[in-house]
Parts: sequence; C-alpha cells; structure tokens
Amino acid sequence: MRQKIVVLTGAGISAESGLATFRDSNGLWEGHDVMEVASPEGWHKNPDLVLEFYNQRRKSALGVEPNAAHKALVALEKKFNVQIITQNVDNLHERAGSSNIMHLHGKLFESRSSLDENLVYPMKGWELKKGDLCEKGSQLRPNIVWFGEAVPLIEQAAGETMTADYLLIIGTSLQVYPAAGLVSYAPHDAPIYLIDPNAPAVSSRRNITIIQEKATIGVPALVKKLMEE
Repeated sequence: MRQKIVVLTGAGISAESGLATFRDSNGLWEGHDVMEVASPEGWHKNPDLVLEFYNQRRKSALGVEPNAAHKALVALEKKFNVQIITQNVDNLHERAGSSNIMHLHGKLFESRSSLDENLVYPMKGWELKKGDLCEKGSQLRPNIVWFGEAVPLIEQAAGETMTADYLLIIGTSLQVYPAAGLVSYAPHDAPIYLIDPNAPAVSSRRNITIIQEKATIGVPALVKKLMEE
C-alpha cells in the first residue's frame, strides 16, 4: 500500500503565481479591511462591495498559472497517496493536475445560495452580480467560508491528517484557526516538513524539518528527495 502524504497549503504558494495574499503587513486586502469583504456582517452591510471584491479576485485568478510548487505536488502522486488540504480558495491546485484537493475555506469559482448553504453552483466566468439568484429565489453569494463562519470540512481534514505518513506544510503562517490546529493531528512519528521563507516557530514536535525557502524552490527540492527515498 502506498504511503500517504498530507499537504497543507496556504497563501504563500499562490502568491508566487501572482495572487495577493490575504494578510499583508497592514492587515488590509486590496485596500479593504478583511471584515468588510470577508464576513457575514460585511455582506449584510454592503453586498455590492463584497460581490465586486470577489469578482476582482476571480478576474485575477484567471490571469495567473500554477507554479513549480503546484506542479511538483502533482509529481508526488506517482509514488504516494497525496491529499491536499488547502486554505486557498483559488483553483491552481486543480489546474496543475492534483487529484485529491480539499478546500477548507471554500472555492472562488463557486457561488452559493444566501438562503440555503447546500445549494452550490459552479461559476463559468468571473462575474457574480446583484440579482443572480438561486433556485429558491435568494441572492447568490461567494461560496467562501468567511470570518465568523464554521469551517464545514475541518473534521474531515483532521481525519485525513491523522492517517498521514508525512505532513507537508507550505506557504502558511499557521495563524488562521482552525486550519493551523491540523498540525497537532499528525501521528507523532510522521515527519513534518514546513516550507516557508518566514517559517513560524512550531513547538512540541520533535520530527519537524523547517525549510526557509519560497514554495517554488523548497517544494520541488523536497519532492525530489521524497521520490528518491
């Protein structure tokens, strides 16, 4: 049976393709306080702003390509059972060709009913407008998990992490919970590799290797090493 690699990815891997990261130094995202554009309160207060904000995110995402880090993770599938758990809402892992991807924080290229969260629709283009309705007649909203909302897939993600032979953490500050807590679910004997130029301190784990590199450098190098072992 093939060994299992669980990969937790964050904004750092997408940033190298040219997508703005969620949290820059001043806490703003494209000039907006994140609570204005990524919370239920922001949505109720100004849905036009929120719709336009995500329209621009989609437009940006359509203009970039998967990078060497995304592609290296696809290569891992030749030898390992690979489960990607991403905090990113873009579709770069899919476009690179990875098979098993869990989006903890939703998907940029999906909309969902603001009345019934089970009504989810794929989006063909980048634009979601006021007046675009679900089949029950309510306004469609981005299918994104906003601040203050439950993360529906977190238990499933924890279950996957518990069965990992290796855990790779790429391009994440490990500051956004509950995703950051997944590290503690990895088996105690599973090697953990953390790839980030600004790698955060991760205490209480003996078998962690920190690679202070950008994803496009660190991930291909690590994948080569794992494939040769």
